[in-house]
Amino acid sequence: MISILDEDFSQLNEFLHRLQPTQLLILVDENTHEYCLPRLLGNLETEIPFEIIEIEAGEEMKTLETAAQLWEILTEFETDRKALMINLGGGVLTDLGGFIASTYKRGIPFINIPTTLLGMCDASIGGKTGIDHQFLKNIIGTFANPEQIFVFPKFLETLPFEELRSGFAEMLKHGLIIDEKHWNDLISIKNLTPQSVFPFIETSMKIKQKVVEQDFTEQNIRKTLNFGHTIGHALESLFLLQGKPIMHGEAVALGMICETRISMLHGLISEETSNTIISHLRQFFPDIDTKQFSVEEILSLMRNDKKNSHGTINFSLLTGIGNSAYNCSVDAEHINKSLHYYQNLP
Repeated sequence: MISILDEDFSQLNEFLHRLQPTQLLILVDENTHEYCLPRLLGNLETEIPFEIIEIEAGEEMKTLETAAQLWEILTEFETDRKALMINLGGGVLTDLGGFIASTYKRGIPFINIPTTLLGMCDASIGGKTGIDHQFLKNIIGTFANPEQIFVFPKFLETLPFEELRSGFAEMLKHGLIIDEKHWNDLISIKNLTPQSVFPFIETSMKIKQKVVEQDFTEQNIRKTLNFGHTIGHALESLFLLQGKPIMHGEAVALGMICETRISMLHGLISEETSNTIISHLRQFFPDIDTKQFSVEEILSLMRNDKKNSHGTINFSLLTGIGNSAYNCSVDAEHINKSLHYYQNLP
């Protein structure tokens, strides 16, 4: 399901030859249109007719309004159920493109060609598609697997540093929840560059893919992948509501710091382990000022989290470096303490 592309994109061309779709719909944003689409089109060896669909970049585009516009475009193109959507972009674009493909005419096939580190190691894998609504992250969506994921690591060379760092948060998360060696390999990186992360991308992708294969619809072990996201998504939504969006990876890093602290407060890890993890996370990510938000505002959004049930806020927490637990019920006092801890870090 995951293919690392060669310079000629031969694996993609072989896939298209086998599938023989009636039409290609290549979804891009203005950044991937400029930096990645020329490479894709220059390597395509097919006579299948194609259309380029461009949207603006950014989390703000993951809305029902954008979805409606894209459904209308597909209708105007007279797209049938044998067409193939190619999502060429980062996590926002693969989330949105997968959602459009999985709902148009009850579903058309799609593939993901992630162009960011976040897209490669997280968003493109696992079949979660979705859009935001009323500033709640991914509150509307489907479970729908792409036909294939094609990764061309050199696309990372087109990214600003902040985008690279954002995706790195998800890689660190994979190490923390499942694979201590992966965590140790990643924290040994002294200078975060496309070249320094290249050797570890496939490992991170395989970690997520293995978890997803065990629990596609997130009934049990897949929930561990949400470590850092319960608090992280709430803060990300609040900044989005303000019109001052922060990078997803920055929100996840913030969430991982708070949720590592909660793991310690629950007695699942020692204070020494907690301090070690937090210190490494802060080496890569800047502290974010969250004092403008009240605990009640944050809790209100967390209560709307998709993982909750029966009115309980459920967390995935660490039981060690490389080990985690899910469906952990956390009371408001420990959430409050973790947020206060974060806000007062020296």
